[in-house]
Amino acid sequence: MTPGRLCEAYFLLGVSSSASFHFCSSDDLQPVHQGVNPPGEMSFYSDASSDDLNDELETLGWYHYDLSRHAAEALLLSNGSDGSYLLRNSNEGPGCFALSVRAKDSVKHFHVTRKDKDGYVFGFNTFATLQDFINHFANQPLLGSDAGTLIVLKCPYPWRVEEPSIYESVRVHTAIQTGRTENDLVPNAPSLGTKEGYLVKQGAFVKNWKQRWFTLNRYELKYFKDKVCEEPIRTLDLKACSAVQFDYSQDRVNCFCLVFPERTFYLCAKTGVEADEWIKILRWKLSQIRKGR
Repeated sequence: MTPGRLCEAYFLLGVSSSASFHFCSSDDLQPVHQGVNPPGEMSFYSDASSDDLNDELETLGWYHYDLSRHAAEALLLSNGSDGSYLLRNSNEGPGCFALSVRAKDSVKHFHVTRKDKDGYVFGFNTFATLQDFINHFANQPLLGSDAGTLIVLKCPYPWRVEEPSIYESVRVHTAIQTGRTENDLVPNAPSLGTKEGYLVKQGAFVKNWKQRWFTLNRYELKYFKDKVCEEPIRTLDLKACSAVQFDYSQDRVNCFCLVFPERTFYLCAKTGVEADEWIKILRWKLSQIRKGR
């Protein structure tokens, strides 16, 4: 059994028949929503059994098991959006968990602990299931602070994330003698589906061709005057792109285009293989956008 599955099994078996969850903030935030149900609204108290809780956690697609706090922050900041959230184990001991939520450019973490009653307890409210809690707060402020910070749960970040099956060819493989060792290497985790490199782009008005440095990150394709430049000339939002395809209308080889409502961008790579790699990963990005990822 893998460590993740072992952790999952321990978590599921560790929920007693009198277990519940209590959400409290580690950022000194207080619940905005309190106590009284609106007229005609169903009470959140129920006779949910521990078996129901087990079944729910077993099928919870955004429970990330033993994902660390640091990894959760990197994941949500790199690939999530405002309101993305996930549930993970806490390092504070058995029965302790954490709800990590992205709030604009930061990630907030909230303690989750087992209590003595069935259901999920948050502030003055009790919910029969975790999904009831998420549904109720989906379009309402989850927490508020003295500084006026509001956090809304919008979309769960899944445990299993589809990745592109795109692999680039090794053209050169050699070593540069710098005297560095393994201890000098710094681990880095870029977001999923990234690519960068030089392409030749056709101008919008004067139809000349200029080499530009392109970077693809999340759903943004940026191009710069050169690799060393920090500010992009333009950022293309792939959510507005309708198609990516090879192009044979230009008097150039290895050319492809990106179709936007206001303009079609023509780009050329050095080789046909490189052009194919760009097309594959850009099409994969568009497929993820259509799936609502």
